[in-house]
Amino acid sequence: MFCALFGFSKQAYFKHRQQHRKSQSTELEVRRRVLLVRRLMPKIGTRKLHYLLRSDIGIGRDRLFHLLREQGLLISKRKKYTKTTNSRHWMRKYPNLTANLKLTRPEQLWVSDITYVDTTQDGNSYLHLVTDAYSKQIMGYELCGDMESKSTLRALKMALGNRRYGHPLIHHSDRGLQYCSRIYVDELERNGIMISMTENGDPYENATAERINGILKGEFGLGDVLNNLSEAKALAKQSIAIYNSLRPHLSCKMLTPVQMHGQQEVELKTYKKTLNNC
Repeated sequence: MFCALFGFSKQAYFKHRQQHRKSQSTELEVRRRVLLVRRLMPKIGTRKLHYLLRSDIGIGRDRLFHLLREQGLLISKRKKYTKTTNSRHWMRKYPNLTANLKLTRPEQLWVSDITYVDTTQDGNSYLHLVTDAYSKQIMGYELCGDMESKSTLRALKMALGNRRYGHPLIHHSDRGLQYCSRIYVDELERNGIMISMTENGDPYENATAERINGILKGEFGLGDVLNNLSEAKALAKQSIAIYNSLRPHLSCKMLTPVQMHGQQEVELKTYKKTLNNC
């Protein structure tokens, strides 16, 4: 009676109901798989989610965007900046060697930076990072309660311990006193690494390092206020391991940093004047 009233055949009604149930089942399965990925990478973007799940969920990227938007699962970007660089010091500063550098292989250029991690009990902690600019792999890090040169040096020594190739390497950073300190410069020179620094205070001069900071804080929870330094260290260790091994990068043709670091054939995709190429 109702089918006749609205001008539908019974076959059309039952077909529509079957399609609706199938659609609901698909959406539930997509949601389940998305939440499984986000248990490891809590704020990974939708494009990367679709890449990771494309063979399992059977829906297009636009539909995935629509579904996540309907269910409130899209990630909103949060911008928050705290200055950690003190470049007003007497120590020697080095020229920028990266201005026209084309990246073609891993361990051609390392970029270093320091970002803060806030805790309730221990105040600000600081994450010292050394990242390979070609592969985006985090080579070394140190999370501690200070910004002293010896802490930055520990991140560098970890990176040197993870070094795989023996070809020429440039180390690029801002002009912070940690990177200009005698103990840090000596370690770079002892390992035959060329020294490069930003010159104009422009964040784009160290864009890769800035972007990695943003990923760890925005996608992995290091930008939240944590309980204490011990919790921050545990989260940093877990996040960096997952980031290096599981998170694909747009600029690396959707390879993970570990995959990208293990080869030299993939041409790195570059972007002009943007920090969002990771």
